[in-house]
Amino acid sequence: MSARYAVHGPAAVITLDNPPVNGLGHATRRDVADGLARAQDDPAVQAIVITGAGRAFSGGADIREFDTPQAMREPNLLSLILAIEASGKPVIAALHTVCMGGGLELALGCHYRVAAPGCQVALPEVKIGLIPGAGGTQRLPRVLGVEDALNMILSGEPVASERLAALPGQRLFDRLVEGDLMPAALAFAAEVAARRPLPLVRRLTAHHPNPDAYFQFARNTATAMAPQFPAPRKCIDMVAASVALPFDEGLRLEWSTFTALMLTPESRALRHVFMAERAAGKIADVPADTPVRSVKRLAVIGAGTMGGGIAMNFLNAGLPVVMLETKQEALDRGVATIRRNYDAQVKKGKLKAEHAEQRMGLLSTTLDYADLADADMVIEAVFEDLGVKEQVFRRLDEVMKPGAILASNTSTLDLNRIAAFTRRPQDVIGTHFFSPANVMKLLEVVRGEQTGKDVLATVMQLGKKIRKTCVVSGVCDGFIGNRMVEQYLRQAFLLVDEGCTPQQVDKAIERFGFAMGPFRMSDLAGNDIGWAIRKRRYAERPHMQYSKTPDLLCETGRFGQKTGAGWYDYPAGKRDAIPSPVVLELIEGHRRTLGITPRKIGDDEIVERLVYALVNEGAHLLEEGIAAKAGDIDMVYLTGYGFPLHRGGPMRHADEVGLFNVVRAMRRFQRNPLDDAAFWEPAPLLARLAADGKTFGHGL
Repeated sequence: MSARYAVHGPAAVITLDNPPVNGLGHATRRDVADGLARAQDDPAVQAIVITGAGRAFSGGADIREFDTPQAMREPNLLSLILAIEASGKPVIAALHTVCMGGGLELALGCHYRVAAPGCQVALPEVKIGLIPGAGGTQRLPRVLGVEDALNMILSGEPVASERLAALPGQRLFDRLVEGDLMPAALAFAAEVAARRPLPLVRRLTAHHPNPDAYFQFARNTATAMAPQFPAPRKCIDMVAASVALPFDEGLRLEWSTFTALMLTPESRALRHVFMAERAAGKIADVPADTPVRSVKRLAVIGAGTMGGGIAMNFLNAGLPVVMLETKQEALDRGVATIRRNYDAQVKKGKLKAEHAEQRMGLLSTTLDYADLADADMVIEAVFEDLGVKEQVFRRLDEVMKPGAILASNTSTLDLNRIAAFTRRPQDVIGTHFFSPANVMKLLEVVRGEQTGKDVLATVMQLGKKIRKTCVVSGVCDGFIGNRMVEQYLRQAFLLVDEGCTPQQVDKAIERFGFAMGPFRMSDLAGNDIGWAIRKRRYAERPHMQYSKTPDLLCETGRFGQKTGAGWYDYPAGKRDAIPSPVVLELIEGHRRTLGITPRKIGDDEIVERLVYALVNEGAHLLEEGIAAKAGDIDMVYLTGYGFPLHRGGPMRHADEVGLFNVVRAMRRFQRNPLDDAAFWEPAPLLARLAADGKTFGHGL
């Protein structure tokens, strides 16, 4: 049973029981409807209480049912709410912990609502490209007021029940109860059992003193803030309908709008992201109940930008950190940088001064490896050189206690070789943070050949604690993100050789939705970093075609923002990227040397070559088992590389375009004599899926 039925004196209690958040899937809806009918037929029952088992009233609709017949199978949520409204006996929703989405819509269909303090209340549908579809846009403005309701619907963020209960004139809650919820709910049920007529939210009115101006302002704001997404503007239209239309007309308009949004590529992408983010934490051969190691104290090797940012993640989570450097001056600089970061947050009002002091109080420093001996986990963030890593890990192997986790922040090096520098390879794992480490959401967790399952489970759990999106990668050069981005950048440089300017490529991919184009990204990261990698590649991959234009750029010392000049000019140290005539002259000169006559290249070709380069390399990663799921790759690119959210990641975008069309475009690129024909041979997995009419999503 997905909902339990019991009778307590004169009240029937229907308890949603569909872990983990009592999602309103078909089985749950059916059981609630059966419970309602049973209570109606029992003359001893005078009132009905609906509540949720465990740690939620209800988290809402079961998103796994979307795009399946189960989603609309009767009783659907609309039908269930209408049955509640039609009940001849009062129905009371007893809300606690979590009441979101369809769960809140269900509660709004009840005659009364009582809530425990701390209950998180939300209509989060906008986050998956939808509007509330079971009356939320029509009922919430009637109980909270138009502006408060619209703010909740547009943000999708949860609001605590006590805050909502304090709003002037609110009719969302009939009672906010202290102490045990169910005894209070049963007492309230007895109190209202004989009251008639039964109150219905639909009979209330939604009012705004100046609706036309208010809703137009809201539309303008939503368009400016989220131009790629239709759902926010539709949310505004629906709340406007709650003011302008009779309830049933508004309900019909809401439903038709909801079903239309379900079919949009933006909603499909956001629903994919929702599922992929949750699936990323599930590892096929590491059960959810795998024992984890206790991590209460951490050590970080290196006090530079990366080391300091890594340390801040754990300080923010209330975990003490000891930071090691080879020289006192480096430690002092690192601590000063952390202090400045916290001071900046305090100045902006994002952090209280006392909390900043608490976090700084958790940080200690040392020049002696022996002081790391009692740490449960150590993360090295030293120079990206295998010889340097070897020195660090051999020393850690000597001083760290048995069972301590030894983690490397390497972004490209072979983790298995690093593990081999120790006598405990089962304790070694990669934790590839992205810069700035205290800001970027992505954490690539690199699993070595001998990494223990308990170590992997521990680091994944720890990643959640520091609020990272953790994606597991196998060992290869560059792991998931950097291995793919190398092909993306290689295509960008070849496009410049063929006729593009850096700003044309950047503008095309930014119009597609990327936060930053490849040339601005290279300038930000430092062009010398890519140069060093390419020098290694020339020896390792003599068969692969590389543009020499970025090497020529680096030979002039134009390393990017840090030198004030890269693909763009950055006058007076500013971050504004100004097109550089020097760079254009360098590009044109190199073309003449190669005998290339530049051609006009359209934005569509630019976008396809850059994005499909990611897709093809991603397919290789899946085939090799470096990435377990296509959704994992998408999460890496959404959270670490600025891929447009409304497209759902490179693999999801390829599914949306159609893998047949992706392969056809790649075959076209193979015919370009200036491109790399061998690279554009579709990865075997991509070719198979395209031939079979399947998608990467089949393997999410």
